[in-house]
Amino acid sequence: MEFAKQEYEFLSEIGLSPETPGCFVNGKWKAHGPTVSSINPVNNQKIATVVEASLEDYEEGMKACSEASKIWMELPAPKRGEVVRQIGDALREKLHHLGRLLSIEMGKILPEGIGEVQEVIDMCDFAVGLSRQLNGSVIPSERPNHMMLETWNPLGVVGVITAFNFPCAVLGWNACIALVCGNCVVWKGAPTTPLITIAITKLVSEVFERNKLPGAIFTSFCGGAEIGQAIAKDPRISLVSFTGSTKVGLMVQQTVHQRFGKCLLELSGNNAIIIMDDADIKLAVRSVLFAAVGTAGQRCTTCRRLLIHESIYQTVLDQLVDVYKQVKIGDPLEKGTLLGPLHTPESRKNFEKGIENIKSQGGKILTGGSVIESEGNFVQPTIVEISPTADIVKEELFAPVLYVMKFQTFEEAVKINNSVPQGLSSSIFTRSPENIFKWLG
Repeated sequence: MEFAKQEYEFLSEIGLSPETPGCFVNGKWKAHGPTVSSINPVNNQKIATVVEASLEDYEEGMKACSEASKIWMELPAPKRGEVVRQIGDALREKLHHLGRLLSIEMGKILPEGIGEVQEVIDMCDFAVGLSRQLNGSVIPSERPNHMMLETWNPLGVVGVITAFNFPCAVLGWNACIALVCGNCVVWKGAPTTPLITIAITKLVSEVFERNKLPGAIFTSFCGGAEIGQAIAKDPRISLVSFTGSTKVGLMVQQTVHQRFGKCLLELSGNNAIIIMDDADIKLAVRSVLFAAVGTAGQRCTTCRRLLIHESIYQTVLDQLVDVYKQVKIGDPLEKGTLLGPLHTPESRKNFEKGIENIKSQGGKILTGGSVIESEGNFVQPTIVEISPTADIVKEELFAPVLYVMKFQTFEEAVKINNSVPQGLSSSIFTRSPENIFKWLG
């Protein structure tokens, strides 16, 4: 069977087909759950169909993974590092194909798609070095003729639940470390990016096969909430790493903690950039543009709030509005595109609702503010002048919407920065060493 469009034929070179099972369990590809379509957000047309995991598939996979953990944790850490090094090399060979797939399926521009796969490669390199540095300590004892030894042991199985916006980078941050530390990995990719889950898993599984190791060491599932809940509830999984919304993250945390499991959560962000009156304005404007518009505003570290000193407020704003109007919107595979589509039609509807709420709360649209009529999920990059106390500012609207507000003093800017419930990242543009060191705390 061939792909519906010729532009997708390259996918066969990374092991994908127009219809494919979405579970790698016990070293085999199979699936007995619902059939779903992977959709291109540029035109909302089907790329391929995937069969998701059933709970029976999950149980079969987990049994094999638990057994495989006994073999993997016995392998010396530097040997585990060598396997992870080979995974990095396998990804390097297919870097551009994987990056292209990521751009097509998720919607981020091609340089970002390639850059994300490169992140996984970089994590493999980092983890290889770590595999020779898992040192313990010798600790002095208060008892005569005694000493205490500290050593680190594997947890067993680590669950990784990833989100659509970074469908493989988040896996890399978690799985590379987990593997060299002697843990098996159970990965549930985002339901809307199944092809990148399958493509990455195929490359990883081939490395384990070449090394004559059980494929179940790296088990993966395409699936929705049912599989995510099974991972959160499963006492065989010692640690669950979840990336996604705060609402779902809270449920995962509560479920995992009920069984005294460990949790790693990467949830919402509401990040601010402060531009002081002594800043390099050209540098700041260029940085704010990509921080707010990159990945169509669908990063947890997207800049959502811009705080500008009142003495340069209009100057910065005029320059920023000007560069926003020059942003090339379109197919993420085309050279020069800076803003691709939002990931789903639902994301586009959330953007429209967000704009309505902004206007109802006194926000003034300075540029953008509309969806772009097309087959895809395109919206205009948007700048909004609004009060820092507006309720909408304290929420995370997952779209390229930037709230701008002015301040008089450094202390006021910090207060505004800290006035939202979400943390994550903040930045400051200033030439003042005093402000820099105050900012660093």
